[in-house]
Amino acid sequence: MPIAPIITFKAGQCDVDTSSKPYKVTPQPEPGYIYLYSEDDLVHFCWRRRDQPLDEPELDLVMVPTDGSFLPYEYKTTPQPTAKTNGRIFALKFASSSQRHLFWLQSKPQGRNGDASYFSPRDRKIGDIVHRLLQGEEVDVTRELSAIRNNNDQDDEDETMEDIEGHGQEHHGGGSGGAGADATGGDVREEGEESREGGADGARAASSSSPDAAAAVRNFLDSLRGQSGLAGAQQQQQQQHDISYPYLSHLLPTSITVPIVDTLSAEQVDSLLSFLPPAVIVLASDTVGYDGTSDPTADQIKAANESLSLGKKQALLKKVLRSPQFHQALGTLTMALRDGGLPSIADALSIKVEKDGYLQPGMPMGGNSAVKVFIDGVKKTVKDNKQ
Repeated sequence: MPIAPIITFKAGQCDVDTSSKPYKVTPQPEPGYIYLYSEDDLVHFCWRRRDQPLDEPELDLVMVPTDGSFLPYEYKTTPQPTAKTNGRIFALKFASSSQRHLFWLQSKPQGRNGDASYFSPRDRKIGDIVHRLLQGEEVDVTRELSAIRNNNDQDDEDETMEDIEGHGQEHHGGGSGGAGADATGGDVREEGEESREGGADGARAASSSSPDAAAAVRNFLDSLRGQSGLAGAQQQQQQQHDISYPYLSHLLPTSITVPIVDTLSAEQVDSLLSFLPPAVIVLASDTVGYDGTSDPTADQIKAANESLSLGKKQALLKKVLRSPQFHQALGTLTMALRDGGLPSIADALSIKVEKDGYLQPGMPMGGNSAVKVFIDGVKKTVKDNKQ
């Protein structure tokens, strides 16, 4: 299926050195594009090199509405002392986990006084559009970008093509300039909100996931739709008496999950692989005659499983555990549990939970308490099955 971007603009990725404070942010020199597109009512946030096609992004994140935010990093607004940046940096953050990605705008800065960190109205509009799309809002991207172009009296000395591009559609919710190679920022955990620690080890993937892995995440999200049953008043009542408890992404960081893979038996590895879409396994085996555009046949699946060594199967599992999609799925499952989906999720997974996930008839558990009850139920179910 061809990709139809909602918006495209020039931006590069950033590396973050957390070995000292304030943290140092170093823009990567590769010219790139950030672009968003919609598929199955979910927005994909992507980054690719400019010499790569649309369907080969290095970063492809399936965004759950309201989970992601895209905000400018401005050192003057942070609550802690920090160094001034010499570039325009945006932070992609998540409500469901501590992972984040930093990007720097690669179009020419528009500050009249030569301030490389100055966010022009044009820059802020780009960020605002992306942020609203991630919130699930309806945005007429072309109209809003046209208004900025008409009011812009400065030449950015950059190509018009895809410098910032709205692609002729209203979305319905469901390197020149910029930072230098030594751009620095302050404590990037802050950016105007309370910092969240831990669980970010797998936030960056070395390469993009396959279309089949993305489809697996979409199927997972689809299975959770419609399961949030808390009314607003009930949810507020539960939040007032909620407990402190970590999210699933914090309980399952890659520093714990990846080493466990090396301790598993061949039977345990095969059991975990059985939960992956068959196409992912077939693609990993480089089975001749399969191009990934259709569902693999039973013979292809069997041949793929037989051709993969234990080491390659373990490597595939580790790749999945490190992927942004896996961590987003953990965050999504956490939010579904917090929003009243515990009874349905526990039933679908055959997990025995306290009071079947209800505080009282018709009122499912919510908030962090629901996450704790879910984890306790998983432990109990595993223990009972071993006996």
